[in-house]
Amino acid sequence: MSEIDQIDEGFYSRQLYVLGHEAMRRMARADVLIAGMRGLGVEIAKNVILSGVKSVTVQDEGQVVWTDLSSQFFLKESHLGQNRATCSLQQLSALNPGVRVSASTEPLDEELLLQFQVVVLTGSSLSDQKCFNEFCHLNGIKFIVADTKGLCGQLFCDFGKEFEVLDQDGEKPATAMIQSVSQANPGVVLFTDDRQSTFSDGSKVSFSEVRGMTELNSIDPVDIKDCGKYSFSIGDTSAFSQYERGGVVTEVKQPCVLTFKTLNEALLDHTLLKMNDYGKIHRHRTLHLAFQALHGFVEKEQRLPGPRSQSDADALLAIVGKLNTVTQLEQLDEAAVRTFSYTARGDLAPINAFIGGLAAQEVIKACSRKYTPLNQWLYFDALECLPEEEDELTEATLSAKGTRYDGQIAVFGPAFQEKLERQKYFLVGAGAIGCELFKNFALMGLGAGEEGRITVTDMDFIERSNLNRQFLFRSQDIGKPKSEVAARAVREMNPQMNITAHQDRLDPGSEGVYDYDFFMGLDGVAAALDNMEARVYLDGRCVQHQKALLEGGTSGLQGHTLVVVPNLTKSYGRDTSSSNEGIPLCTLKNFPHRIEHTLQWARDQFEGLFKQTPANVNLFWSDKGFVERTLGLGDAEALEVLGGLWSSLEDMEAGGQRPRSWEDCVSWARCQWETLYNNDIRQLLHCFPPKAVTAAGLSFWTGSKICPHPLTFDPYNTTHMEYVVAAANLYGQIFGISGTRDRASVKETLERVHVPYFTPKSSVKIHLTDKEMEEEKQEDRDDAEKARLEELRRKLASPSLKSSFMQMKPTDFEKDDDSNFHMDYIVAASNLRAENYDIPAADRHKSKGIAGSIIPAIATTTAAVAGLMCLELYKLVQGHQKISSYRTAYMYLPVTHIVFAQPTQAKTFEVGEKKYTLWDNFLVVGKPNGQQEMTLRELIRYILDEYSLSICELYYGPAIVYMGQEERLQLSVSEVVRTFAKAEIPPHKKMLELIPSFTEDEECDTVPPIRYML
Repeated sequence: MSEIDQIDEGFYSRQLYVLGHEAMRRMARADVLIAGMRGLGVEIAKNVILSGVKSVTVQDEGQVVWTDLSSQFFLKESHLGQNRATCSLQQLSALNPGVRVSASTEPLDEELLLQFQVVVLTGSSLSDQKCFNEFCHLNGIKFIVADTKGLCGQLFCDFGKEFEVLDQDGEKPATAMIQSVSQANPGVVLFTDDRQSTFSDGSKVSFSEVRGMTELNSIDPVDIKDCGKYSFSIGDTSAFSQYERGGVVTEVKQPCVLTFKTLNEALLDHTLLKMNDYGKIHRHRTLHLAFQALHGFVEKEQRLPGPRSQSDADALLAIVGKLNTVTQLEQLDEAAVRTFSYTARGDLAPINAFIGGLAAQEVIKACSRKYTPLNQWLYFDALECLPEEEDELTEATLSAKGTRYDGQIAVFGPAFQEKLERQKYFLVGAGAIGCELFKNFALMGLGAGEEGRITVTDMDFIERSNLNRQFLFRSQDIGKPKSEVAARAVREMNPQMNITAHQDRLDPGSEGVYDYDFFMGLDGVAAALDNMEARVYLDGRCVQHQKALLEGGTSGLQGHTLVVVPNLTKSYGRDTSSSNEGIPLCTLKNFPHRIEHTLQWARDQFEGLFKQTPANVNLFWSDKGFVERTLGLGDAEALEVLGGLWSSLEDMEAGGQRPRSWEDCVSWARCQWETLYNNDIRQLLHCFPPKAVTAAGLSFWTGSKICPHPLTFDPYNTTHMEYVVAAANLYGQIFGISGTRDRASVKETLERVHVPYFTPKSSVKIHLTDKEMEEEKQEDRDDAEKARLEELRRKLASPSLKSSFMQMKPTDFEKDDDSNFHMDYIVAASNLRAENYDIPAADRHKSKGIAGSIIPAIATTTAAVAGLMCLELYKLVQGHQKISSYRTAYMYLPVTHIVFAQPTQAKTFEVGEKKYTLWDNFLVVGKPNGQQEMTLRELIRYILDEYSLSICELYYGPAIVYMGQEERLQLSVSEVVRTFAKAEIPPHKKMLELIPSFTEDEECDTVPPIRYML
């Protein structure tokens, strides 16, 4: 394999789950030119370099000026007057050692363009765009124009006369297990799966692992017709062998060829405008003319329109009017043209982040031929970021002051800049989105004043797999705290930033740090989290303290943003999706039919053998009540836990599973292999033979029940040996025994291993459903099992056991360390079980993604999401109160589909004939004027007097602390909570949240909480 074909899976780990190996190999052959190294150009370059193309050349003839520092994160004040491209080169080169980065300070010419497969122009003139586009179109060079002016952005793509897209959406091909194939013309394929079929007429499919009608395995992809929920027809199968069993049918994605117009042609074709904010259709058609008019203005005046200059706005509007005599738009948005003119000198980091993320993704599409390119124009504006009411800004107040924020002041003015600098914000998470937000905050100057501050927390440490998209980190930072390294990198960008970095997990355990005073001192919160539980918790804290929340997330090329505005919008709320439904236990245990099932089974094996059992042993030694507490879980669970515990304490010579040497670990692993892949399968087939039928006379092994077959151990089979080596090493680790990767020595040891003889038992009961398993757990055990439990209790209570004391080492699963045997075990264990059931095996990459629950990630989506979040930040800092000013966003970048919508208004509910929202609460000061704390009786009286509501019940968390008990009324509220909720009130807690039930509306599902200040 050539050097280009070798992909650094450690570095590109998460991106590989977005693009795949083949697409990334195509990218690794691509040379890209990015012209213009202002804020937009460097954003595109950063994302493209991180993605892993062959080379990137950045070109710019210009020198650094103050305005550049508003959005060009690799430029410093010391670079003023120097060339932008050369000043950016060192930092860009450090992003990805696998990409060759160079700088050019010469003017663009055709000879230079011929060296590249993709050319991107930023900040260029319309005449240059037309000229270079014609040349690129004729020479098969993919061509992209990206531009931003103030709060508006533009993107254009021309990938030539014929551009082949190999995979239009990147979705996983549809696949299903085959149930039967008829010998007929046409042959009918019946398949089974527990997921809805996505096969469609006209698709092509291929076959694999089919038994009997093996001709299907070797034919070219075939067209399918007459698709039903669980069937479709193919060509003539009448001459094929008779179908026996098994097989997988998989959709084969078909390439498509797209044709692009040149920029000159596309300028006149309004059907090529890709809409995103459907409330702005007329505005975006107007912007198509406004950007062209702006080029005309600049060509004539040799400058951009002045900020808030009425005369310049009039001139630009006149040019747009002339263009519209040809275009003849139904509705010309003149107000938008004027605002575009007023703000055109602005250079804003959030706009560049968004357009730069989209543009870089189009570069990736051009290089990889994966995903559908933009066809061909996209316009974006965030004019709603401007003040909701008329302001008093003039051309004079917005003029350049020679500061790093000049590009932002040109849009919003100096007073707003000062307000930004005074902000106190809490950034939760310093991963991919966190790094991008941090960068934007630095460029915007958020919290950079004497009174301002950003507090960031992230409990994680930097890993190599982070470097591909968390661009503030470098290889020398691996192993260091993310929050500290990110804070240091951001201070390099803007030395004025005031940052406090923590390494706390945000959960109830850290409320001593992030307490009432902390939250009340904030202006807002930005969430850059990667799990639902943390998002919901943080959202609840923001609602509780009436703080705005910026929220965003990504999964591969999908992204979303949400802004939560106190007293206006609904909150993030709880996850109500049912997408995380677990796999039935009986499916995992006995009837798998997808590789996801065997991988989850392998994970369960790993957790049980190498984490839970050693943890139980350690608990047994440290907790005297462990055995009795386990017996209280029920006989079935107690037998499993205590049996595993005793086996780990008893030496192998005495019939246990505790090893004394490396040879013992190899012996254990070999016997495990026999149990899992031979004995257990033979037992299952003994209970349900291949030709077994149900009570209704139907075949038992049909539908999603695949009839398995036992495996025979072969020391020369790679997967068999991989399992034994990984399992033996992991087993040794939990007992503190060193192992080896030397397969030759392991083979030699295996020759001396005795594998016990196994005979299937007729007394074994195998459950067909999870319900059966639950019911048996509730049943009384037979006498033999009760005797076994009693024997285990006696043995574990024996004083002589103390002599075998040994602390074990539970293993936490870590998917990203290729040296720790974890993924070696998972891959081998899963693929062996898949072989038992004729399920196609999965390679290490696919197995790691599924078993490790890896969320696909790429820098482009992350940058775009962070940009949109910071546009909402502009609105929050100004105090926008109209819900129409705010936007939620949903992105699906495989087809450049972006939808903007207004956030949902906070829902109202009624209590005692008065309307409330989630933002309302009953605030009670428990010690008014420093007096003695109020009693429960006084609290109830206060709520009645102030709100005309009678409390009949009171809850603290899940505990009922009051249901009319007279004797509790004379106690203080905090004493009631301590006594009847059995809850400690730590010194840092200054507010108790109590949930009342009122006599006036006892049936209300939702009521405002009582926020009781201590």
